[in-house]
Amino acid sequence: MILKKLFIPVFILPLLIVGCGKQSTKNIPMGKYRAILKTAGGDLPFFFELKNEKGHSSASILNGKEIIKVDEVKVVGDSLTLYLPSFNSTIKAAYSGFLLKGNLTLVKANAVLQVIPLKAELNTTYRFFPKPKNSIDISGRWAAVFKEDDGSTYPAVGEFEQNGSGLTGTFLTPTGDYRYLQGQVKDRTIYLSTFDGGHAYLFKATLDKNNKLEGGYWSGIKYHESWTAVKDENAKLPDPDKLTFLKKGYRKLDFTFPDLNGKMISLSDKKYKGKVVIVTLEGSWCPNCHDESRFLSPFYDKYHNQGLEIISLMFENYDDSARAVAQIKKFRDEFNIKYDLLLAGTNDKDLASKKLPMLSKVIAFPTTIFMDRRGRVRKINTGFSGPGTGDHYFHLTDEFTRFTEKLLNEK
Repeated sequence: MILKKLFIPVFILPLLIVGCGKQSTKNIPMGKYRAILKTAGGDLPFFFELKNEKGHSSASILNGKEIIKVDEVKVVGDSLTLYLPSFNSTIKAAYSGFLLKGNLTLVKANAVLQVIPLKAELNTTYRFFPKPKNSIDISGRWAAVFKEDDGSTYPAVGEFEQNGSGLTGTFLTPTGDYRYLQGQVKDRTIYLSTFDGGHAYLFKATLDKNNKLEGGYWSGIKYHESWTAVKDENAKLPDPDKLTFLKKGYRKLDFTFPDLNGKMISLSDKKYKGKVVIVTLEGSWCPNCHDESRFLSPFYDKYHNQGLEIISLMFENYDDSARAVAQIKKFRDEFNIKYDLLLAGTNDKDLASKKLPMLSKVIAFPTTIFMDRRGRVRKINTGFSGPGTGDHYFHLTDEFTRFTEKLLNEK
């Protein structure tokens, strides 16, 4: 997701930190919790689960089919801390009166902190409502239009599955997807939410008498967009391979940025000569970048000996290079990345466009650039449809693999 505004709610997720050694859990019951984040759009629910096995605490965040392991979990008495270092988000809460109460902290662009009030209750199984009655079924594919508060718009495709009042699905946009959404239908209104460790999204919409969905979308503390949608099984988005392109007169990419040790790296270096090179524009704060890196890491291991190199140009939330490098290292360790990660700048698409002036415009993180053994740019893909999009993810990764193999097999 990027996603368009990647507010990709980087709620500092202290909630889900995995494996922090032996801790006392006598005052915090283990089990599945329904957490509520207080946002401008109302209550944003998600689930997380706490476990204690042989004195070791662990946690997971749950959104539909998605299970996110928390990297660090600390339970001391009635206090809980969950930390996801690759998103740099934290949840801190205390247990009192049968509830966990605290805050989610997210680090946003320019190191701005978002602190969101949180409370969580054990063994509450519903997402939004205990026993909602519904009179509609919105299963299927919807053509949507999102409108930002400044009046600009962008298209999206919503895909939903409904079982009774239960609802799951996602939105795909030209710049990414909103990952695993889970919610319910009540009367003629739908409610969807997710917390992916770095972002918190809330969607609401009511189906009018003309069978048109109309509602709002909220991210983080206060970001808001309105949206409408009509059912359309043929709805589709613009071709992601045609949104960003080389300017007239260019055939190659060129840049020089420092790696995590401060060494300047360039595409003209001997390491990349005669190799197929994939360059990605990413950020550790970006959920769709997490999706892509989770795919790219084993992909690189498989094809590296056949002549594949990958370079990730990282655009981070920190302007301070030391803090940015430290965050990139956490991201690298999360996905066991062995290819090069370079510090390219801060989380700003306009800045990325200036750093790579041969590109028409950078409109999303991630953006993925494929280059053949001669160093020529052969394809530029905008965004990344993650596993929350189902068949779209499998189609994208299959095309990704086939195109890379084609380049590797060229003489």
